[in-house]
Amino acid sequence: MTNQTDQSERWVVVTGASSGIGRCVALGLQQQGYRVLASARRREDLHQLAAAGLVPIALRLEDSASVNAAIAIILETCHGDLYGLVNNAAYGQPGAVEDLSRSALEQQFAVNLFGTHQLTQGLLPALHQKQGGRLISISSVLGLVAFPWQGAYNASKFALEGLTDTLRLELRGSNVQVSLIEPGPIRSAFRRRALSAFDEQIGAGASRHRHHYERVCAYYAATDHPTPFTAGPEAVLKRVLHALSAERAQPRYAVTLPTYVLGFCRRVLPTRWLDALLHRLGAMR
Repeated sequence: MTNQTDQSERWVVVTGASSGIGRCVALGLQQQGYRVLASARRREDLHQLAAAGLVPIALRLEDSASVNAAIAIILETCHGDLYGLVNNAAYGQPGAVEDLSRSALEQQFAVNLFGTHQLTQGLLPALHQKQGGRLISISSVLGLVAFPWQGAYNASKFALEGLTDTLRLELRGSNVQVSLIEPGPIRSAFRRRALSAFDEQIGAGASRHRHHYERVCAYYAATDHPTPFTAGPEAVLKRVLHALSAERAQPRYAVTLPTYVLGFCRRVLPTRWLDALLHRLGAMR
């Protein structure tokens, strides 16, 4: 059963809306009648969002001042009455754990966790207004299981899941519903930015993992999405729409077959068996 309130009165924030999942979700919500505030980092992306009829919000999650400025603009625009927040913005930092500098790990967490938390904390009072709102965090199958050479991203998504689970418990009985969406492989520009982060942060030539990195870089550089069961971003939009409109949103939404399968394997397989499976899957990337 869905809530019948006029969606044209409902403001929803979508972060990371310049491409991929975020752009698909922002435009899809707009088509459903929501009033969408869409964030991006670059000026040209903000212009494109405005041209598409969305309300553009400049936001760099790694910059605390930028987050505070975005919060102020959002609250002013929606007059303090916000219905939904979709925390989507994130990037992946490939590299073996032993090759990750403290700086690389801090940057990964600054975007994927700390900035997301600051934005959520700043907007949560507005989500409590009127009939209450919806808080949705886009996690990953790598928030359920860990893949090799993805340690920074794994850790950030595990942390996001833990923080979101805790917040859901603390908001139990309130008028704000909290959901996690856990996509597997999705067609997007995610891999292009991951390859850029790898080139910037990892000294591949001096690493004992360099033979693995050749395969990892080839995977991220590919343009034909070689991962089996890759879905389009519309699959994530479908879950977001349910989480926003259902009378009782689900705490978790799995997206793509790999997420269902690996989530099941995590629950039933002994750790060593699961490790062997994940190592093999990681070696395919």
